[in-house]
Amino acid sequence: MSVAIDYSDRTVLVTGGTKGIGRGIAQRFADAGADVVVCGRNAPASLVGAFVECDVREPASVTAMVERIAQLTGRLDVVINNAGGAPPADAATASPNFSRKVIDLNLVSAIHVSQSAHGVMSHQDTGGSIINIASVSAQRPSPGTAAYGAAKAGLISFTRSIAVEWAPHVRANAVVVGLVETELADLHYGGAEGIARVAATVPLGRMATPEDVGNACLWLGSPLASYVSGATIELHGGDQWPAFLSAATSP
Repeated sequence: MSVAIDYSDRTVLVTGGTKGIGRGIAQRFADAGADVVVCGRNAPASLVGAFVECDVREPASVTAMVERIAQLTGRLDVVINNAGGAPPADAATASPNFSRKVIDLNLVSAIHVSQSAHGVMSHQDTGGSIINIASVSAQRPSPGTAAYGAAKAGLISFTRSIAVEWAPHVRANAVVVGLVETELADLHYGGAEGIARVAATVPLGRMATPEDVGNACLWLGSPLASYVSGATIELHGGDQWPAFLSAATSP
């Protein structure tokens, strides 16, 4: 028996959907027939779906974006809070302003978007689905990106809470993402050789692709996951080989 995921006549918003993981997510929903909307502060030269300008850190900008989407399509079925990231910074010396900006982007913005989306989803017969893109940094030490890890941990907690508060009309889940090979991977890992070395630490032998993350979101937002809410789906290829085991067996 074949199973197909069809998003025809469904509207999907992907924040930060113009590049990297977000673009991969947007592409998978477009492949499934969705009306895809991506947002960002600047329109890219090429994109998947329609673009709405928005700074997700600004509540008024978020409200205007969601209202615009509702006007354009008449509905909002799935929201993927993907916008995020942070440059490295030492936890002992990071400025208060830096930490606040990291937390605003990786946690507070998702709260704003989710609240605005709830205003539309809660009045639809079909309800809606919110998917928050978290990180393994939320569940293990995150040296060099401590504020980012803390924000993503808060995002998981927020997800679980709204899954209870907004049920049964709105489902909420988080995808805990590990290492992903994007167009910027060379900058993070030092070229092809660095990427290969890092990938070798993952039990499945490779980093995720943005499309891998998109596939998880595609399932979570669909009727196939209609009884899944308040969950965290770990997408990390088996995580990493424990360092203590390597230390114990090394000569």
